[in-house]
Amino acid sequence: MKYRVIIEQDEGGVFVAEVPSLPGCISQGTTRAEALKNIQEAIEAYLESLKAHDEPVPPSINEEVIEVSG
Repeated sequence: MKYRVIIEQDEGGVFVAEVPSLPGCISQGTTRAEALKNIQEAIEAYLESLKAHDEPVPPSINEEVIEVSG
């Protein structure tokens, strides 16, 4: 499954990762790579919790990112 993750660096230099379609699913790391690893683990735990409580699992996204020069 794929979920959109937004990563921003806070004023202290920590990378904060958030999943908009999974409310409260937030993690962080001292590097971007660490934040991505941590949010992946958080997403997996979040989805396991939804399934354990018979809650609906948000659908996976299907999107592409296009980079343009400008």
